[in-house]
Amino acid sequence: MSNKTPQKPLTYADAGVSIAAGNALVKAIGPLARSTARPGANAELGGFGGFFDLKAAGYDDPLLVAANDGVGTKLRLAIEAGKHDGVGIDLVAMCVNDLVVQGAEPLFFLDYYATGKLDNDVAAAVVASIADGCRQAGCALIGGETAEMPGMYSAGDYDLAGFCVGAVDRAKVLTGNRVEPGDVILGLASSGVHSNGFSLVRRLIEVNGWKLDQAAPFDQARLLGGLLLEPTRIYVKCLLPLVRAGRIAALAHITGGGLLENIPRVLPGGAHAVVDADLWPLPKLFAFLQDGGAIEPAELSRTFNCGIGMVAIVHEDEVEAVTAALTAMGETLHRIGRIEAGEKGCTVQGNAGTWSASEAWSAVHRG
Repeated sequence: MSNKTPQKPLTYADAGVSIAAGNALVKAIGPLARSTARPGANAELGGFGGFFDLKAAGYDDPLLVAANDGVGTKLRLAIEAGKHDGVGIDLVAMCVNDLVVQGAEPLFFLDYYATGKLDNDVAAAVVASIADGCRQAGCALIGGETAEMPGMYSAGDYDLAGFCVGAVDRAKVLTGNRVEPGDVILGLASSGVHSNGFSLVRRLIEVNGWKLDQAAPFDQARLLGGLLLEPTRIYVKCLLPLVRAGRIAALAHITGGGLLENIPRVLPGGAHAVVDADLWPLPKLFAFLQDGGAIEPAELSRTFNCGIGMVAIVHEDEVEAVTAALTAMGETLHRIGRIEAGEKGCTVQGNAGTWSASEAWSAVHRG
């Protein structure tokens, strides 16, 4: 005979997981998903998967292109600042900007949200910003996963991952094989740090004792935290018409590795990108970060986007038309360099005084 005291029956809620909270969240975010509906997808949630009709999207000979990404340690700042209404845009941007550089139109998006204990207000704010990003990119939010995992995350913490599929007709794929010496490198302005380099940003905050809830020293009208958390710019709708019209030879999304390492990813053999840092002003936010860590210009060029979130490589005779079209779409453009014959790679260079350099400088990446 057992002397064990009768045990209270355990439930999933006793283990820290609330099915009711999860169901309430799904109900709350349904309208957000529906707001992203587009030809090919009705963006209804609740099934075991989402359907997409390529024929309804208007493709004849499509190739599918897939991308997945996260937001990185920018999430840490967002959580500490209690500001969750932009990270979803970052999540979408990091995926869809990687698709458009291959000539693909983002079609549908799925997200993964994981936390220790579900806070529906926070989760709903994050998903609302994901839906916002999807609307900006013209893709449908057709599903996702919300994982409540006690013991895996500290109180208040969460993590995000995104997955996006796009399509491009076979004849319109951007591979970089059209790039040739003499082409012009155009830089589309970024909205800030975007979603790369935040491990260094957080180190700078720690070392310098910067306060996110105080006005930025270089912009008294904005809080430093708000400037750092400014969502990544989504370049899809402005670039797709130009890609489809054949006006762009190649595109490069400037993410981890900066200008120096991302531009070579879209170059053919025998093409070397030369970027002249004298040709556009380094935004004050990046100058502030540079000063906070005495960061050398070469390191700056391989860590941050330095004010250029997307690069378009175009033939010289297309520069005027492409510049006019992108400016009309609200983009700020800078002519930042050229393609030269040489070993595949990139050189970023500047004169004395550029990016606070005491003398002329250059950084080179090969391959």
